[in-house]
Amino acid sequence: MGRSRGLEPPTSGTTNRRSNQLSYDRHMPDTHAMMRAVRPVCFVVNPLAARGRASCTENKKSKAKTASKGILRMKISCLDQPHRSLIVPFMMQTGESSPEILRLNKGIRQVPTPRAQMFTLPDFLPQEICADLIRLIDQNRRPSTLADANGDDAFRTSETCDLPASDTAVQELERRLFALNQIDPAHGEPVQGQRYEPGQQFKAHTDYFEPNGADYQKYCSVAGQRSWTFMVYLNDVEAGGATRFKVLKKMFQPEQGRLVCWNNRRPDGSCNPATLHHAMKVRQGVKYVITKWYREKPWG
Repeated sequence: MGRSRGLEPPTSGTTNRRSNQLSYDRHMPDTHAMMRAVRPVCFVVNPLAARGRASCTENKKSKAKTASKGILRMKISCLDQPHRSLIVPFMMQTGESSPEILRLNKGIRQVPTPRAQMFTLPDFLPQEICADLIRLIDQNRRPSTLADANGDDAFRTSETCDLPASDTAVQELERRLFALNQIDPAHGEPVQGQRYEPGQQFKAHTDYFEPNGADYQKYCSVAGQRSWTFMVYLNDVEAGGATRFKVLKKMFQPEQGRLVCWNNRRPDGSCNPATLHHAMKVRQGVKYVITKWYREKPWG
């Protein structure tokens, strides 16, 4: 069964629950523009084609022979950036990032657990971008829903917003994500924003789709399973609103600009139930967060 061309669920639950449906084609990112935009920041994609301004020589001592990801360290001498050392990873083709790639980013920390690949990075987004994304969420928010009713009206009580790919703040977010994780943007779902008022929550759930679920084929037959989740808190919260990973014994308090990301799968490719997480009730204030999911295959 092919996937519906107009609707796609943004998250799943521990018992094959689904939530908000979002439109699909109108949110597709401009992959080529994103790749062009990311070059000056952290990574250079295809530096040999940089209009003759860069002369590139391979440094044999700096080859990092990562078994599955093939990261090549190179010395890039550019006329406008003389003798600057940059890392040039090969483009990932499977909707995958890796600990090796993520650890290249300054300030990122890996959660010390053998049960999941999880990282956190403070100040991933600056205050002004966070404010712009909050504005978009407030303008377009709607009640979060469950596509499959489960009798628990309190399972997910937040509000949701589909963020337009044409907005400059969303484009800057996408650019920063690509520089961080080097996942081919074609594998990314549209960015989604969430808003939690006092008392609202999203009970314990996983982001992957249950392989034995009734709608697994409907939503995974084209783009495959979700691979990585990248979540960013857009504001501090006065009380409550933490994201709790019970199995991993890890909890993240909302902190403006902080990114938390994790691999939804085990090394063998199977779904990782240890990524079960609970967006806990906000006690005071309002919580804003954005989420970006990636797939095994190109989106669409």
